[in-house]
Amino acid sequence: MEFFKRKDTWRFINLAVGTVLVGYALIQGLTQVLPYQGPNLGQTSRNVFYHVPMWFAMMAMAYTSVAYSVAYLRKGDLAMDLRAREAGRLTVVFGALGLATGIVWSRVTWGEAMPATDPAAWWPWDPKQTSALICVLIYLGMALLRMSFDEPVQRAKISSVFNIFAAASIYPLFYVVPKSLESLHPNTGGKQSALGSMSPEFYSVFWPAVIGFVCLSYAMLDLLARRAVVHHQLQELSDE
Repeated sequence: MEFFKRKDTWRFINLAVGTVLVGYALIQGLTQVLPYQGPNLGQTSRNVFYHVPMWFAMMAMAYTSVAYSVAYLRKGDLAMDLRAREAGRLTVVFGALGLATGIVWSRVTWGEAMPATDPAAWWPWDPKQTSALICVLIYLGMALLRMSFDEPVQRAKISSVFNIFAAASIYPLFYVVPKSLESLHPNTGGKQSALGSMSPEFYSVFWPAVIGFVCLSYAMLDLLARRAVVHHQLQELSDE
């Protein structure tokens, strides 16, 4: 039992689970025989194994970031702020990957008949796409805000408060606004989420992909946060 109480053990397990499941999703998602999804999707429906899990990982990092910001405001420990910073950066990374995979998917489905030189073929200003872009830009703005302050405590306090408002915007931007507007994207307007109509073959790859990407995001956060804390401690020693 002592073995499972060690942080290094859980770090290894998290990294191993994330790596194995993401690898499984990459291989099975591209090779597994899947049921017919209709003329508008075809084989492009395989992108659901990568596009949607990216957003799960993005939200996991966003809510983890705000949890660390709240912990900083309560305790005043700069290590909590550094962890919030790294989680916020990963929020932008996974959000950008989600946008990129979504752009490619919309090009071969909604914009297939349009010439590649038409911007609308790549970005049709779909309400859910646009809301997701706004959310990613908010977290990118938080990263730029941090660069505006040199004093660590002031920077940590202001960015922590900003982070709370940023996290509060996720649900309205991803669910409330898109549900109130009609668009081509699933789970908008009166449309139901595509996740509810998936076949067992899709679920067998989709949920391992979600778990894998989320685990991998936490493994990345752990490495980046520990590096940031050590760098901060070394900087403090050099300033003394």
